[in-house]
Amino acid sequence: MLSPKRVRHRKVQRGNMPGNATRGNKISFGDYALVAMDRMWITNRQIEAARIALNRHIKRGGKIWIRIFPDKPFSKKPAETRMGKGKGAPEYWVAVVKPGTIMFELGGVDRALAEEAMHLAGSKLPIKTKFVARSDFELGA
Repeated sequence: MLSPKRVRHRKVQRGNMPGNATRGNKISFGDYALVAMDRMWITNRQIEAARIALNRHIKRGGKIWIRIFPDKPFSKKPAETRMGKGKGAPEYWVAVVKPGTIMFELGGVDRALAEEAMHLAGSKLPIKTKFVARSDFELGA
């Protein structure tokens, strides 16, 4: 499971996610990518499930880049606990994803295989996703 080695603050506030992604919204490494269409927190388990789906479908033929990292701790109070008594303990880690964020990149495989693999990976995630190719970006689509 992905998680940071160390963080400056053990617990963080929830924050808000207005607007679209201004960083991490261009294909940098591979030829094909999976782009987020919604805004949401993606957990480390969801990222891992999508990664495994990608790897299994391409049969380790190409190279995969994971462009998101869960660096925000999600804290939760125990069940049946009264209000007050402070913030709960960190439970798991989430990655903040906005519309337009490139989550996974894939290279070294043909387009049909990449499209099917990205579709499978997108089905493991709780948001709408879109398959894009580097050639689509270069054409200005």
